[in-house]
Amino acid sequence: MSERILRINTAGMPMAWLTWQEAVLLHARDLVSWTYGETLKVVQGGINKVGMRTRLPLKSVLACKGKVITLDYQPCLSNATLFRRDHHTCLYCGLRFETKDLSRDHVLPVSRGGLDEWTNVVTACKRCNARKGSRLLSESSLTLLALPYRPNHADYLALTHSGRIRGDQMTFLKSQFSAHRRQQNALSFAEEA
Repeated sequence: MSERILRINTAGMPMAWLTWQEAVLLHARDLVSWTYGETLKVVQGGINKVGMRTRLPLKSVLACKGKVITLDYQPCLSNATLFRRDHHTCLYCGLRFETKDLSRDHVLPVSRGGLDEWTNVVTACKRCNARKGSRLLSESSLTLLALPYRPNHADYLALTHSGRIRGDQMTFLKSQFSAHRRQQNALSFAEEA
């Protein structure tokens, strides 16, 4: 089973992606308060005292017991997650590109004191990045089509998931997406229509 299980806390906040083995361990340790969604896998155990085989259906969403904490999450910045954040679209020319044709551009260039952080980087095609160089936007003929933003934890979980995110899992992720991600998703869906 390659599909991941979304672990949430009891308040419904997304926390992490789990393998089916990690989900079984949480069940075995009695750390699961409730589950939701479709059954992704049924794990069969040994035979109990009355001669019946134990079965554990693993649902696509699993809520863990424990204190509900608020994360002040600092997601790792990588080109892969940056390009996913910006939907593989150059934020200067507005065209979509393959990963190999994209680069990370610093809105305020590093040579001018800009930092390598989410709120200062955008996806740019190699042509636009070369055109901008180490100039400020005001010194170039380029305009920024969207403002860069730092993904919150739910945004980051969606960006780093390698496979298909199921609808029942997306319900929990979407409810926690940052306002920036909701706006950007609405724009990208409108453009595709």
